[in-house]
Amino acid sequence: MTTQAQARGPVMPVMVAGLVGLVVSLAMAMTGLMADGHSAFNTGSDGVTWGLPVVNYVFFALASTGLTLVASLAMTFGNKAWYPIAKRCVWLSLVTLVAGFASLALELGNPLRMLWAIPLNFQPLSPLNWMGVFYAVFLVLGILKFLRIHAGDWDSGTSRKIGLAALVTELLAGGMLGMAFGAMAMRPMWFGNLVPLYFILTAACTGAAFALLVTYLTYGDESAMPEKVKSLVTGPLPTAFAALLGVTILVIGYRAVIGLWSNADGMQAWDAIVASPWFWLEAALLVGAFYLLLERRALPAAAVMVIVAFFIDRYDFVIGGQIVPLFKGAWVPDLIAYSPSTTEWMLTLLAFSIAFLGWALGEKLLRLEAAPQE
Repeated sequence: MTTQAQARGPVMPVMVAGLVGLVVSLAMAMTGLMADGHSAFNTGSDGVTWGLPVVNYVFFALASTGLTLVASLAMTFGNKAWYPIAKRCVWLSLVTLVAGFASLALELGNPLRMLWAIPLNFQPLSPLNWMGVFYAVFLVLGILKFLRIHAGDWDSGTSRKIGLAALVTELLAGGMLGMAFGAMAMRPMWFGNLVPLYFILTAACTGAAFALLVTYLTYGDESAMPEKVKSLVTGPLPTAFAALLGVTILVIGYRAVIGLWSNADGMQAWDAIVASPWFWLEAALLVGAFYLLLERRALPAAAVMVIVAFFIDRYDFVIGGQIVPLFKGAWVPDLIAYSPSTTEWMLTLLAFSIAFLGWALGEKLLRLEAAPQE
């Protein structure tokens, strides 16, 4: 079994950076919110309603789904080659979900109202309602699963059942998040029955990127990795990652082409998105990462490229779907302008700080390198 002595990557610098980022971002965000309330966000009911904090939530919630999928290869489907990173992925799936929840909670204004508003006003036909329920259930199941494996129970019947229930719940939650967008016929860029599948596919890529990145951050380089970890991150992991990424690049390309071709009112957003340099940066990062994964070169860089690219993708999806004015027709000459406020950017820093600080604390305190003895 791997020991902490072998983990000699930049865990402590990441922990310090995460802590500093958390303190600074939380202080600045709370200052803005206490001084200006919800007007600290550059959103409004007559324009872009869901801003950057919602982008953060979608990004990290789907990263959690992807990390659960990566962990399930060992924990649920019994592929022993993936055990060396399974515990780390289970922990990081919880941390990233908390990071997403933190950004969303501060955007909502009074998230504690959910404690009574949801049970007393349960909306069984709302995807948003079920998304919240499934993510809450997953958080409980994920914690139970982590406690089981932290105590050394990897393969008992109870442990496997909890793991399977957590996987199914997480997939349902990610699918409901996709439905929350895909069911909105008034937003043609979002609308479609394949949006939940798109979310799950891109979630798997994001989860693989986080898994690969934190593994390298743990050990520093391949020479410091135990043999089983090295075999995984230079063999099956980048192979599966490249396959997923290749399919995802095609899907993103198809969505853009169809969006540009369609003359449905509301699809004008695609012209603005494709004209933006951020779209082409996303494409360049994904294609470049795909090449690096195939060549087994600069794998940590490939992981970072994918993480950045999918954050841009979430931004384009969430914000782009709202920039065409509702119910005003194609005759409206301008799209809605939106740029995140300082408070919104601070919530992005807050979410990333929670994610990386939480991961680093897990490495130091929770033996995330542990795997079953054979």
